[in-house]
Amino acid sequence: MKRIKNSGIGLGLVPSALAQLPWRMLVLVLAIGGFGLVVLFSAAGGSINPWALRQGIRFLVFVAAAVVISRVRLSVWQQGALPAYAVIVVLLLLVELLGAVRGGSQRWLDIGIIRLQPSELMKPAIVLALARFYDLLPPSEIRRFGAIWPALALIGVPAALVMLQPDLGTALMITAGGLTVMFLAGLPLRLFIGGALAFVVIVPVAFNFLLHDYQRNRVLIFLDPESDPLGAGYHISQSKIAIGSGGIFGKGFLQGTQSHLDYLPEGHTDFVFATMAEEWGLIGGVLLILAFLLVIRWGVNVGVRSNTRFARLAAAGLATTIFFYVAINLMMVMGLAPVVGIPLPLVSYGGSAQMTVLLSLGILMSIDRSNRDQQRW
Repeated sequence: MKRIKNSGIGLGLVPSALAQLPWRMLVLVLAIGGFGLVVLFSAAGGSINPWALRQGIRFLVFVAAAVVISRVRLSVWQQGALPAYAVIVVLLLLVELLGAVRGGSQRWLDIGIIRLQPSELMKPAIVLALARFYDLLPPSEIRRFGAIWPALALIGVPAALVMLQPDLGTALMITAGGLTVMFLAGLPLRLFIGGALAFVVIVPVAFNFLLHDYQRNRVLIFLDPESDPLGAGYHISQSKIAIGSGGIFGKGFLQGTQSHLDYLPEGHTDFVFATMAEEWGLIGGVLLILAFLLVIRWGVNVGVRSNTRFARLAAAGLATTIFFYVAINLMMVMGLAPVVGIPLPLVSYGGSAQMTVLLSLGILMSIDRSNRDQQRW
């Protein structure tokens, strides 16, 4: 036990472990999660069932888990990064062999009391694995071919397995997180420019031969949502209507018509931002985005303050993973990107994204604690 000095949180005697937590960031996370429960309460017509109550219980459990994870030593993440990656790859293989099918996709493993989605765990795992790979790689090798192909293999194997499920959005998130670590590790910029040009060339082939029919339809509807306003383009059209009808200040709590009259599909999951914007308007949307940006900025700053290569890459990669969640979902509901099934973390109903983001924040808090311990010495 120790007395907190100049903590700004108005507490007397508290355990040392709690005193060391980044409370400003945690308050933001609690505020985002709490606001999400309010939105889900409204989306259910003013009832805690079937979404807000379950979401609230999961949120509290995962926040507590993140606090526990923050006490894990940085060396554990460092030594366990590659073994954890290997275990999750095995789980992805088991999904292909034994996975449960829901909504036409095979993404889950039933393991008794919970249904696990290994692809979600791969999002932070790929960041940690690549951070460990480049931590082990001598700096003199960073501009050689040996710094490229193992990293691409580490990204390609899980991304390909996730595409088989099929889950394009998660595969893109895994790839984006891995490429971010490669970029931050210091690989030559020309490699990324060349890769982007190659991607442009490959896109037509992938569109015609690799994507499933529903995925091709999503891309076509993104390019021209009005071509099928009552079919495949219905989600985007109704989402835009809901966001636009909210105006600056919104229609008011429990007053959203698009969501309450069931015009807006998936208004509690992928399109929860549209449900929120209709009732809380531009002001609510801007404040929510600002809260996310402050959390992400904290994560980036953890990486900037880190003294080891692994910690810097892991922290920046995990913060960027959270950014991709938020950015892709917002672009999706506003019609700026195809619908790829990426939820808004801590707000959308569901435990997978919530678990991934809070796991990432728990690891970031662990890195932050390690930074502060090193500064004391």
